[in-house]
Amino acid sequence: MKIHLVDGTYELFRAFYGPPPRQAPDGTEIGAARGLLLSLHALLREPGVTHAAVAFDTVIESFRNELFAGYKTGEGIDPLLHAQFPLAERATAALGVVVWPMRDFEADDALATAAARFADGDDVEQVVLCSPDKDLAQCVHGERVVCLDRRRETLLDEDGVRAKHGVDPESIPDLLALTGDTADGIPGLPGWGAKSSATVLAHYRHLEAIPDDPEEWPVKVRGASRLAATLAERRADATLYRRLATLRTDVPLAEDQADLRWQGADRQALEALATEWGDPGLVERIGTFQK
Repeated sequence: MKIHLVDGTYELFRAFYGPPPRQAPDGTEIGAARGLLLSLHALLREPGVTHAAVAFDTVIESFRNELFAGYKTGEGIDPLLHAQFPLAERATAALGVVVWPMRDFEADDALATAAARFADGDDVEQVVLCSPDKDLAQCVHGERVVCLDRRRETLLDEDGVRAKHGVDPESIPDLLALTGDTADGIPGLPGWGAKSSATVLAHYRHLEAIPDDPEEWPVKVRGASRLAATLAERRADATLYRRLATLRTDVPLAEDQADLRWQGADRQALEALATEWGDPGLVERIGTFQK
C-alpha cells in the first residue's frame, strides 16, 4: 500500500495560476477550487493510489510568526485565490478525501506528522509526499518516504535529495537556515549560498558541529574566513532560522491509517457543489461514490 499526502495549498496555487479563471453563476470565482478537485480526482484514478489525505494552510500564519516577525504571512495573496481556500477544503471533503485544515501549524507540519506516523506501518510500502516544496525533503527516508512533484513527474528518494540539494534529508533545515528560504520569509546568513552551505553541511551535517575557525574545516569553500566569521557572529539567528525550517511531527491528527482509504466521493456534497458551480457534468465526471 502507498499513502499519498498532498500539499493542498500548493495544489490550490497551481490551479489558480494554471487553468483559466472560472466563475459560478453568481459570479464567484471557483476556478482554482474546481481545478484542485479535478487534479485530486486524477491522482485517485492512478494505479496504486488507495489512501490519501490533503493538508491546507487554512490560516497562512502559524506559531512560527510568533517566533520571527519576518516569517511569511498572507499579505500579497490574490484575494480571488485567498477566498477559495474554504471552498477548496469543502471540495476536497466532497471528493471523499481526508482534509487537514491547519491553523496553529502549517500544512507541511501535518504532512510531516502523517509521514512519520504511517511510514512504519507493516502494510505500508511507501509514503508519497505530493509537493515540490524543499522543506518536505527533510522527511524523506530511503525509498520509504519520498517526495513527488506531480507537475514535473519527478520523484525524490534519499539519494535524490542528496543529488539535488547536496546534503542528507536530516540537514535540510540547517541548509535552509544558512541559505534562507524566500518563500517562507527566512533570510538566511549573508554570503552563505547553496554551494558553500551544502559543501560544509555535507561534512558536518548540523550547524552546531561547524567550527568557528575555518582552518579546522576539512572542506574547501571559497570565502571560508568570511563565512565562518558570519556564522560565529550570528549563530543564534541561524539556530532560530533552523527552528523555523524544521517541520513538526506532533500535529494532532485524528485519523488513523484506515481512515485514509478513499472509498469514493460524497454524492450529496458533490451534487451541492455542482449546483452552486453551475457544473452539472461534475457528478458524472467523478463517477465513484461512497456506499
